[in-house]
Amino acid sequence: MILKSILYMIQGAIVGIGAILPGVSGGVLCVAFGIYEPIMALLTHPIKSFKKYYLILLPFLIGWVLGFVYFAKGVELFLELAPEIALMLFLGLICGTIPELLHTSEVSGSNKSWTPFVLALALAYLLFHILEQEGTAILAPSFLTYVLSGLLWGLSLIIPGLSSSSILIFLDLYEPLTAGIGMLNFYVIVPFLIGITFTVMLFARLVTMLFEKYYTFISRIILGIMIASALKILPQSFASPMIFFISLICFMGGFFAAQMMDYAKRDHQMQQNTKFENNDN
Repeated sequence: MILKSILYMIQGAIVGIGAILPGVSGGVLCVAFGIYEPIMALLTHPIKSFKKYYLILLPFLIGWVLGFVYFAKGVELFLELAPEIALMLFLGLICGTIPELLHTSEVSGSNKSWTPFVLALALAYLLFHILEQEGTAILAPSFLTYVLSGLLWGLSLIIPGLSSSSILIFLDLYEPLTAGIGMLNFYVIVPFLIGITFTVMLFARLVTMLFEKYYTFISRIILGIMIASALKILPQSFASPMIFFISLICFMGGFFAAQMMDYAKRDHQMQQNTKFENNDN
């Protein structure tokens, strides 16, 4: 029992770290660890689910908080010391998830139109471009923008494969958010948690229902927004050829790391399908 609790705590810490890293979906990691269903049950029916899964959820949530809070300090320092390298690493993590999202969307509805994807990509890119023209900082850090950050991050918890961090980087909210979390600044943490809670309470059941009924349509809209935000955070210049070379290596490393996580998710799903087939037989 103690060893299982330690394992769940370690898994929670990894998911918490994944929640900080752009391009890494906490939902995907939960799927890979086989804990997505208890988490979704907790989000939709908190009291009932916690009583049922508390031996899993309690150590997992403790680990998640530790990984989320303490890794935020490292991310903040990385962005401050080497912004180009950090952005290219994050961009690699984001781009590494795109092939799997494209594949999943194609398999779920190969005969359906890609118009939602094209429209979402074009409109999101145009919107980001308009916002960018308003000033050097897209959105100034404030109580409301931290609530917005929580709203976006909450969607990453609900939807496996979605990472909202690329949008937060573009909106200039990612760095002050991780800095505030790392310093345990409650002016940042409280509105951030309010946003997450609001998303979960309002959208957890709705998002689950929409994905069950309209997975292809919704996934292609999300994919378009993700690619648009990724294009906008691409560094425009590098301090030196050496920085460019290191950034390129980090991009490739992030890309392959995301690919490995997708592989782990597919492997887990295949094992689950095999288990269900064996049970049916």
